[in-house]
Amino acid sequence: MNPIPISAEQSPLLFLELLYKLRVRDVMARDLVTIRRDATMRELQRLMQARRVSGVPVVENGRLFGIVSIEDLLQALDAQRMDEPVANFMAANVVTIEDDMPLAIAISYFNKYEYRRFPVLDARGEAVGIVTARSINTRLLVELFKELARIENQYVLPLSENASCSFQTFRVARSDFENAGSAATEIKNVLQKRGLDPKLIRRVAIAAYELEMNLVVHSDGGTLTFRADEGEVQLIAKDQGPGIADVELALQEGWTTANDWVKSLGFGAGMGLPNAKRVSDEFHIASELGKGTTVTVRDVLPPRPLQNPPV
Repeated sequence: MNPIPISAEQSPLLFLELLYKLRVRDVMARDLVTIRRDATMRELQRLMQARRVSGVPVVENGRLFGIVSIEDLLQALDAQRMDEPVANFMAANVVTIEDDMPLAIAISYFNKYEYRRFPVLDARGEAVGIVTARSINTRLLVELFKELARIENQYVLPLSENASCSFQTFRVARSDFENAGSAATEIKNVLQKRGLDPKLIRRVAIAAYELEMNLVVHSDGGTLTFRADEGEVQLIAKDQGPGIADVELALQEGWTTANDWVKSLGFGAGMGLPNAKRVSDEFHIASELGKGTTVTVRDVLPPRPLQNPPV
C-alpha cells in the first residue's frame, strides 16, 4: 500500500504540532557564553569578537544578573568608557524563558518584547542556555524534515461511518492547549448523531477528554483512536512519550507529574486517568519507560430493542 501524501491542509497542522512538541531546551544554544559583572567592557568586546556573538548574559555561579548587547558595547565605545565594568551597562531587568516551555510560547516572546535573544533558565533558576530566532529556525527545519519522513510511513485513518460502525484516529500534539478537547468534542458529536443514550455519551466524552488531555500534558504527543459499533464504544490513547514509572500511583487521585507551568494554566491536577477509569466499563493501561503508554477504555452499549417484538 502506498503512503498517504501530505496535503496542503495537513502541512500547517504538522508545523503547529512541532511548535508545541518541541521545548525551548530542544532549540537553545547550550554552549552558553557568559561574562561577570566586574569584567570590563573591553573584555566584553574581545569576548564578542572571539565567540562571534552579539549578546552576552551576565552570570555568576549560575545566577543571571543581566545581559549586555552589541548596542551596549557601542555606547561604551562612543563614550570612551571601555574600562568600566559590564555592570554599568548591562540590562538588569531581563525577560527570561524556561527550558521546559513549549516552543510556541517562546516564539510569542519574540513578537511581544521584540528582543533578539532570551536567556534560558532551568527549574532551579540557573542560566542554562540562550535562544535566538536563528537557533529556532534551524531546529525547526531539521525536525520538520524528520517528521515528514516519519509520516510517509504512518497512516491516520479518516472518519469511517456506516450503519453499524464509526471509526476515527486523532493526532494530539504535546502542550497544544489551544486545541485540547477538540477530539473529545468530535467524538461526542458522532455519538449524538448515532442517537445513543445521553448518559453514555457523557461518560465516553469524559473519558475521551481526560485521555486527550493526558496526551497533551504528560506525553510527547500521540493518537486518540475512537471506535463505536453496535456493541461497544472503545477509546485507545497511544503515545511514544516518557512512559509511567508506577501505574498504580498514576491511578491515584491527585497524583501528578505536571510541572508548575502546566499547573499555572489550570491543568495537571492528577485526576485524568482516575476519571477515565471511573466512567469506563473496562479500563486497561500498559506503559514502558522510555517507550510510551497505551490506555484502552471500553463502554458496552445496551442492546437495541427489537422493532417488532414477539407477541
